[in-house]
Amino acid sequence: MNRSKKSLLAGLILLIGLGSSAFSQSIKFTAKDIYNKNVTESIFADSKLTMINIWGTFCGPCIKEMPDLGKLNQQYNNKDFQIVGIVVDSVNSRGMMVPKTVESAKKIVTTTGADYIHIVPDSNLINGILEDIYAVPTTIFVDSKGNIVGKAYTGSRSYDDWKKIIDSLLK
Repeated sequence: MNRSKKSLLAGLILLIGLGSSAFSQSIKFTAKDIYNKNVTESIFADSKLTMINIWGTFCGPCIKEMPDLGKLNQQYNNKDFQIVGIVVDSVNSRGMMVPKTVESAKKIVTTTGADYIHIVPDSNLINGILEDIYAVPTTIFVDSKGNIVGKAYTGSRSYDDWKKIIDSLLK
């Protein structure tokens, strides 16, 4: 693992608290996805529930669960549910995109079949929900207005475990 990834990982692990104010307000951002397309919080409006999976290209458990997340995204297609990824290590400590890491993210997405939107975080995400993340993968759910629903889930889960959580939140 190179120095910048180690620093980012150490920073993520040292961040405190999933209970602060960023997790009690709606999520707002204007960012790019890994294919350089503009994306904002308006992506939440078309779904009753959005699963936001926060992951890193250096994270084995993150990558291991991505094929299951891709299957879930396909299974729930047109059922008021979607998945969105946020690639935490796709920006450096100054908030600038890291092209090499974005290329790695693209390869991981293709290899794992996780064919949903993957966001390169902007300053609003970095200073908002990502400020409260202490480990990856971390997954949160939001409603159509970007409001956090339920709790944050740290660590990877199986297809069946995520399906149970999603189904309970869609009720």
